[in-house]
Amino acid sequence: MGRVPRERFVPEELAASAYEDRALAIDCGQTISQPYIVALMTQALQLRGTERVLEIGAGSGYQTAVLAELAGEVVAIERHEELASQAVARLAELGYRNVLLQVGDGSQGCLEYAPYGGILVAAAASAVPDDLLAQLAPAGTLVIPVGDRDGQSLLAVRKENGRVVTTTLSGCRFVPLIGDFEPE
Repeated sequence: MGRVPRERFVPEELAASAYEDRALAIDCGQTISQPYIVALMTQALQLRGTERVLEIGAGSGYQTAVLAELAGEVVAIERHEELASQAVARLAELGYRNVLLQVGDGSQGCLEYAPYGGILVAAAASAVPDDLLAQLAPAGTLVIPVGDRDGQSLLAVRKENGRVVTTTLSGCRFVPLIGDFEPE
C-alpha cells in the first residue's frame, strides 16, 4: 500500500485527507474505502504474487492498484463508465500494466478470465453469490461484504480441499452490490 499514492485516487479537494483512516467520497455517489479496510481485504486474499485476481467495484482504482502491486494480474469491473475511464487513465499514468479494467455488471463475476486465485468485492451482497464461488480457483479466497444497509459483515470465503470455509473478518459498511445477481 505504501507504493500506491492514495491522493491520486481521490478528488483533488480531498487530497489532504487521502491518508485518513476513513472512507472518502468519489464521483458517481461512490466511496473509496478507508485504508484499514483496503488492507484487511487485501491481506485476507493471501496473495503470493502470481495469481489472477478479480475485483468487483473498482471505483477510482485505488484498490485495483494495491492488488496490482501484489498479484500477477488484476481483472477489475466497475459499473460506472465515468469512474472506470478515470481509473483506467490513472492506472496507466502510474504505470500499472497488469490490470484489465472493464465497464459492466460485476455481480456475476467475469467468467471469461476465470478461475481466480482471489476475488475481492467492494460492494455488499445479500448473500455470497454462487457465480463468484464457481469462478474461484481451488485454494482461492473470495472477500466480500454480506448483509444489508443496517448491518454487514466482511467475509473471507476460501475453497479448501473441496470444501468452502467462511471466516468473518469484521463488521463493515459498503455500498450495495447492484446487478443481475440473484441470491438463492
